[in-house]
Amino acid sequence: MRQQRLARILDLLSRDGHVTVAQVREELGTSDATARRDLDALAQQRLVVRTHGGASVLASSGYERPLADKASVHAEAKEAVARAAVGLVAVGDVVGLNGGTTTTEVARELARADHLAPADGSRGFTIVTNALNIAVEVAARPHARVVMSGGTVRPRSLELSGPAARRSLEEVVLDVAVLGVEGVDARFGATTADAGEADIGRTLAGAARRVVVVADASKHGRTGPQRLLDLERVDVLVTDRAPEHPLARALADAGVRVVVADGG
Repeated sequence: MRQQRLARILDLLSRDGHVTVAQVREELGTSDATARRDLDALAQQRLVVRTHGGASVLASSGYERPLADKASVHAEAKEAVARAAVGLVAVGDVVGLNGGTTTTEVARELARADHLAPADGSRGFTIVTNALNIAVEVAARPHARVVMSGGTVRPRSLELSGPAARRSLEEVVLDVAVLGVEGVDARFGATTADAGEADIGRTLAGAARRVVVVADASKHGRTGPQRLLDLERVDVLVTDRAPEHPLARALADAGVRVVVADGG
């Protein structure tokens, strides 16, 4: 329970850069004392700096929330989105996946999808990714092939990035790129947390016949600090709840097909 609270606080910090004790209390439904103890715990882990009445991201830390912490936030929604996204993949497809918790769920669903495991034992699909954890999720499956990018490992996200990653991904041809994002906004389109992530996402999109963005409803109308793709470059948005205006109108105007996961 406490770990989930800490993960939620880190989610707020990654979005806003600063939280107050009052914000934590209201968002998590805790007491002020519990909120203070949680912020103190994050400060002891050197993930935040405590301020009067709250906490902020360390200015010089290059902070990025660990992948394991992100996975517990909106977990059921991400699983539903992943199942719906895998329904868009056909036998024989080459699928590009960037790093992230939602695309990790997509990889897991791909690995166990019956329609992608031919009865004759032939290859069902190929994954091309820059994420080490995604490669590990799928590599042992006999009906799957995994292609990794080059690049430099980012310890918290387990993604490979940099010029070597981009160059290696520019050489591939994808049937579909499935991209996780920080937010989907009517004005700014699909955004992400980091310039390196944006570079890799755009490279995968440029190599793909179709671009699918996977984003649960918490990311509707939200923006990360880096633009990834304009909505016109997205073919399908897979989510767990139908977007509301103005995002719904912007998606329709851009010709984006919206797929709402069952149960969303």
